[in-house]
Amino acid sequence: MQFTPAQKSAAAWGAIAAFVIFCLWLLGPVLTPFVVSAVFAYALTPLVNRLDRKRGGRLPRVLAVLLVQFLLFVVLLGVALLIVPILAKELPLMRDQVPVLFDRANAVIKPLLERFNVSLSLDVANIKAFVLKYLNANFEDAFTRMMASLKLGGSVAFAIIGNAVLVPVALFYLLMDWDRFVASFQQLVPPRARGTFDSFTTEADLVLGQYLRGQLLVMLILAAFYSIGLAAFGLDLAMPIGIFTGLAVFVPYLGFGLGLIMATLAGVLEFSANAGPGKAILMVAVVYGLGQLIESMYLTPRLLGERIGLHPLAVIFALLAFGQLLGFVGVLIALPASAVLLVAIRRAWRTYLESNLYKGVDSA
Repeated sequence: MQFTPAQKSAAAWGAIAAFVIFCLWLLGPVLTPFVVSAVFAYALTPLVNRLDRKRGGRLPRVLAVLLVQFLLFVVLLGVALLIVPILAKELPLMRDQVPVLFDRANAVIKPLLERFNVSLSLDVANIKAFVLKYLNANFEDAFTRMMASLKLGGSVAFAIIGNAVLVPVALFYLLMDWDRFVASFQQLVPPRARGTFDSFTTEADLVLGQYLRGQLLVMLILAAFYSIGLAAFGLDLAMPIGIFTGLAVFVPYLGFGLGLIMATLAGVLEFSANAGPGKAILMVAVVYGLGQLIESMYLTPRLLGERIGLHPLAVIFALLAFGQLLGFVGVLIALPASAVLLVAIRRAWRTYLESNLYKGVDSA
């Protein structure tokens, strides 16, 4: 059986991809900071290049790189700090409102069950004591346990600190020389396959760039919508929860679900003393129901578009599949890898439709 040059090229690239995946799986823990840096470098290199062009070469590239890295650090720090006011506000409220919520739940459920001749005896006092025991845990004990675990798992703590230092360093060098690295990689492609390779990478880069830019706009719009909507109902934590929900929709359905749970919990704990849990349920139903409709009916079709082809279910499957195979590194490369795979599938499908095999089956 004779293989065509196209089939030989496809087999060679398939073997290379399998080898790369095997290396990623084998060296996953070591490659994690470099993969994180590469993902950020891919997203931030256009911004660095734009700063270079805008200043007409008068701004040294090293200053542009440092400026972009500083902006990235500020953004990541701001996102991380969103969770602090939520925990600081909700944990004391939870501790204070748990006894009240249990008493109200018992007062509502018990008569309802008695109507259906169901006898249920809840030891509310012991349940409240059990929950409060963990909510009122001594901070010093928790701190001591944390320090002890760090001492026992010193290698884990050292790895975390090492990665936190290594990622910015690796990102700096990647941003400085990203274009040169890409050009060096392109030189490995045989000249006769250079045209096909350049066309493939250009299409994959276009798909991924469209998705990232469109998703960023969707995230920003939804963050503003959820913050304003929750604030309209008087929720104290409207801004952090709204911004968190908007940014978390990058992971379809999972981010929306986490934001909904946080808003429900915050609303029940805050409104239970005055308006009751009904206001929290109404708030979540209105704000998150409208948010989901706006996202699915308007924002996603207009800003992402069907031509991108990255369906939310495909994104979820890619995240789970790559995470299962490669761990944290797999989660990081899931989106770019799925975009490249999507382009490869489209091209393989077009090749099949244009092949004699398809035409022969069709004509038969």
